[in-house]
Amino acid sequence: MRTTIADPRDARAADLVQRDFTASAPNRLWVADFTYVATWSGTVYVAFVIDVYSRMIVGWRAATSMSTQLVLDTLEHAIWSRRQHGVDDLTGLVHHTDAGSQYTSFAFTTRLIDAGVDPSVGSVGDAYDNAMAESQIGAYKTELIRPEGPWRDVEHVELDTLQWVHWFNHDRPHESIDDLTPIEVESAHYAARNRLAPSG
Repeated sequence: MRTTIADPRDARAADLVQRDFTASAPNRLWVADFTYVATWSGTVYVAFVIDVYSRMIVGWRAATSMSTQLVLDTLEHAIWSRRQHGVDDLTGLVHHTDAGSQYTSFAFTTRLIDAGVDPSVGSVGDAYDNAMAESQIGAYKTELIRPEGPWRDVEHVELDTLQWVHWFNHDRPHESIDDLTPIEVESAHYAARNRLAPSG
């Protein structure tokens, strides 16, 4: 099943990433994508926003339709979760996705700009334009969805995804970040920044 289908009527943002999935600090580059989960009650779609620096899942959402509202709600969760940790200014952040119509919609692009975030959209038909998000969704499917099914409904998927995201962010080491967890990487970054901050 294809979850992202480009709409030729939508004007797309430029690709500001060009496959360079690196970041010097948290909240410099987020990547986003969504996938589907087959349940007894029908298809459930699960969307994620991931911080490239730490691999932390900063926003996610499950819904029964792959609409613009799904990705908007996921973005709102990401913005809210960062605010809970004192990050109110997202100026300079790039939010990168593939060219799916949900992500190129006027409503979604407008919300990014309102939040001070720069939208970035990969090219159509490029298997690597959003590789990091697809890789983390692959981990989600491998570590949770395939081994733990069958799935009953959206509530079942939501509850187990909530638990998996917490484990992924707080307990799962990642080879790409020196076998640390996302929370450890971010904590180390802010501790180092605080040590370097001038006292006064």
